[in-house]
Amino acid sequence: MNMTHNKEKKIAMWSGPRNLSTAMMYCFAQRSDTSVVDEPFYAAYLATTGIQHAMYQEIIDAGQTDPTTVANYCVDTNPQQKPVFYQKQMTKHMLPSFNREWIYQVCNVFLIRDPARVIASYHAKHEDPQLADIGVKEQLELFEMISQKTGSAPTVIDSADILENPELMLTALCKAIGIEFQPNMLNWTAGPKVYDGVWAPHWYKSVWQSTGFAAPNNKPVEIPQHLLGLLETANCYYERLKGYAIVAPQN
Repeated sequence: MNMTHNKEKKIAMWSGPRNLSTAMMYCFAQRSDTSVVDEPFYAAYLATTGIQHAMYQEIIDAGQTDPTTVANYCVDTNPQQKPVFYQKQMTKHMLPSFNREWIYQVCNVFLIRDPARVIASYHAKHEDPQLADIGVKEQLELFEMISQKTGSAPTVIDSADILENPELMLTALCKAIGIEFQPNMLNWTAGPKVYDGVWAPHWYKSVWQSTGFAAPNNKPVEIPQHLLGLLETANCYYERLKGYAIVAPQN
């Protein structure tokens, strides 16, 4: 790979689906110093696996299907000549066959969410999810890979903590990754965004109605009986990551 080290901050935010990931992308897009990209490996993932996701052909046609080209873009690009480049990355898109060396050249953050809420949300929108669909196993694998290679644990943040106190947690996150918090991160305009992926009409309709982070919903969720095994397995990965999640400073 032809990769260079840049002074700019490249942030790879690793999550699974239904993890508050789109709202976080909208949040960072409000920063005056930041450009964003929506799931840059999606087309390469679909082209390699042949998995027939919704809007499969549209995603293939609109995206870059060569993972090496995408990786070079993630480390060498400075979109809009802004110093911070925020990348909404899905863990399941980073297939084992893809060269992962680029990952060590960016600032990696792991956005996690209670698997019960992920599974319930995914089940309501799509067919019955499998472990590979929700990405939490891949999250832990990437987290451990980066930790072992670099000798330090990447930043982890739980979406529930963000919803409980967005300003406090985003301030803590920004401090952890070495950038200044900007208050305009807390709000955005409703509707589609120019940086949305082509798949947005299928997945983003609810977040298009938002203008900021929603109030936390702490009501217990009901998981269908046939998905309880999936929940138990997913919880094992989630709890290991949860132990590394940043905690907001106490006053």
